[in-house]
Amino acid sequence: MPEIILIQISGEDKAGLTSALTEVLAGYGIDILDIGQSVIHNQLILGILIHIPQESESAPVLKDIMFKGYELGVNVKFKPIESDKYMDWVNAQGKPRHIITLVARKASGTAISKVANIVAENGLNIDMIHRLSGRIPMNGELIPRQACVEFSVRGTPQNLDLMRSSFLTMATEEQVDIALQEDNVFRRNRRLVAFDMDSTLIQAEVIDELAKAAGSGDLVSSITESAMRGEIDFQESLRQRLATLKGLDESVMVEIAQNLPITEGAERLISNLKKFGYKTAIISGGFTYFGEKLQERLGVDYVYANRLEIKDGKLTGGVIGDIVDGPKKAELLRKIAEKEQISLQQAIAVGDGANDLPMLSIAGLGIAFHAKPKVKKDARQSISHFGLDSILYLIGLRDREMD
Repeated sequence: MPEIILIQISGEDKAGLTSALTEVLAGYGIDILDIGQSVIHNQLILGILIHIPQESESAPVLKDIMFKGYELGVNVKFKPIESDKYMDWVNAQGKPRHIITLVARKASGTAISKVANIVAENGLNIDMIHRLSGRIPMNGELIPRQACVEFSVRGTPQNLDLMRSSFLTMATEEQVDIALQEDNVFRRNRRLVAFDMDSTLIQAEVIDELAKAAGSGDLVSSITESAMRGEIDFQESLRQRLATLKGLDESVMVEIAQNLPITEGAERLISNLKKFGYKTAIISGGFTYFGEKLQERLGVDYVYANRLEIKDGKLTGGVIGDIVDGPKKAELLRKIAEKEQISLQQAIAVGDGANDLPMLSIAGLGIAFHAKPKVKKDARQSISHFGLDSILYLIGLRDREMD
């Protein structure tokens, strides 16, 4: 029978090490079945799975590898692999894969342990772990604002919904954010990001600000909260709130637009998305006047929102055209994807309210951002403790690749 042997090399990393070891294998015409390498703090771990044909002998190959390892100052171990175990490994290659992204202030042992436990409880195996955030200095220099660790796991979860629920509970307990995504071709090829505006791109509800100026702030805020929790139909809630604005001077909108508080990480996120060729959109139940001001400031490609009706310089309490509610948001996301000739699986949607759920549900990656409990529960992913630029980690970017 042909021999299958796992070569395990560890020690201080140095230039040319992998080249020297594989050159020995090349000299014997050895086939490499698998290879993996990682370096942590200049310490190398290299695994090479080799196949020695039946007509060849393993002893000379292993002797020369051992000698080369001695020359290079690294440790070398050999592990024979039984043929049935090798075939089990081969047959496992079609199993589903998922990516788990952990974002925290610091990558604590507790958080890593809890993620690993949830993975194990669901019958999955961790294949790889990578750090996406920058290295942490210990000399008082500026440290990264957050830490991010990405896990690549293999297998079919015993109960995917329960697994997501476990991560959500853990995220709340540990004050971290966790995303669980299927690792497929679309996850590595997102092309469009659509944002809600109020309480997502900006840290305000514009209609509440307008209502304060009109003297109906408390009433409108209570209706807004009820609508975002999904307790009242969005179209009806919007009509009720707009009615309180009748007669408000349009000049008020100018002042509010000049003072819109941009959400943490929004500018960094969008500038990086533009750098990597993503299209961006605002799809909002808010108002076009403010969306277009954000478009100018952030460089967003598309804006869809409600257009306020104004007559003789005053708000009428109505809107022009169809109201942008939850179903309309999903329809507009489809429209943009069709125009850009991309699959909805390549789209990311981000929002905080119940009226965002329809577009979150059809996007390849739907993210509830600092959302109400019902929205977090129903959305597949959520970010609750960090800024919008955390989304860059969810698409697999490392700190060193971002501006």
